[in-house]
Amino acid sequence: MRNLKNNFIDYVKIYTKSGNGGKGSAHFFRSRNQPRGGPDGGDGGRGGHIILRGNSNLWTLLHLKFTKHIKAGHGGDGGKSRSSGADGKDIYIDVPIGTIVKDATTQTMLFEIIFDKQEFILLKGGLGGRGNVHFKNSIRQSPRYAQPGLSGLEGEHVLELKVLADVGLVGFPNVGKSTLLASLTAAKPKIADYEFTTLTPNLGIVQYRDLNSFIMADIPGIIEGASSGKGLGYRFLRHIERNSCLLFLVSSDSNDPYNDYQTLVKELKKYNPDLLNKDRLLVITKSDLINNDTRKTISNQLSIRHVFISSITNKGLEILKDKIWSLLNKKNDD
Repeated sequence: MRNLKNNFIDYVKIYTKSGNGGKGSAHFFRSRNQPRGGPDGGDGGRGGHIILRGNSNLWTLLHLKFTKHIKAGHGGDGGKSRSSGADGKDIYIDVPIGTIVKDATTQTMLFEIIFDKQEFILLKGGLGGRGNVHFKNSIRQSPRYAQPGLSGLEGEHVLELKVLADVGLVGFPNVGKSTLLASLTAAKPKIADYEFTTLTPNLGIVQYRDLNSFIMADIPGIIEGASSGKGLGYRFLRHIERNSCLLFLVSSDSNDPYNDYQTLVKELKKYNPDLLNKDRLLVITKSDLINNDTRKTISNQLSIRHVFISSITNKGLEILKDKIWSLLNKKNDD
């Protein structure tokens, strides 16, 4: 059986090189009737492009983990009778929807694949050289030279995948995100009582009423300073960008649940202020550990919509699913 956790690769660095353009030809036409014919050298073919293409059937960058050097074909040389060389073979690199591409040196984002079959040319192939037929004029009747093809481009690029899910779970390590996902779905994330148990995003399908469902993603734990690269850093914050709504999870045994929530909001705002435009819900986990008086005290401190749950006793899970479904279908209800 495949180990899906080990197969989830959301970051790779690849080296690519587009093809060189073919040489133009410096050929002259010769025949029995024309022993000294004019130039008829053809153009060289262009080098092959490196092209990234969206593929909705892919969900990981695993296929690129061990294929990090990718080269396109070179263009063919021009020939006689003005015949052009063949273009070099283009190389297509299929990637999952939600893949962003960066220059490995500058970390500048170049583009993002957001549609199936969407294509971007990562590196253009070198142009083919022109044959000597192009250099004939009234003064120069017999040019004996042609252009060489241009060299292809090369470079290192970083591919990063952003997970697509309806609901993203956001919280500090060890607040119960993985336990909640395991309680609501058939996913089997690693669960333990220490920080950073989850090192890769976990996805699960939550079954809802009337055969409906939605996808939930357990995002690796955020710590204060994550937007600046601390802890697991912002490597996993990008996964939140493609979630329709966000569940902020804080533990009921925290000294200050509302402050924990504010810290999470602050980190997301530093990383990408647009994330705060998403619908959100505060979930207080491990409510089986507190009594009703403590629960009321926590509720009185909160000015945002929230729900108390316990993934161990299943308390509040049906209410939570109702609230999530309401958020996901809010636009349809308007």
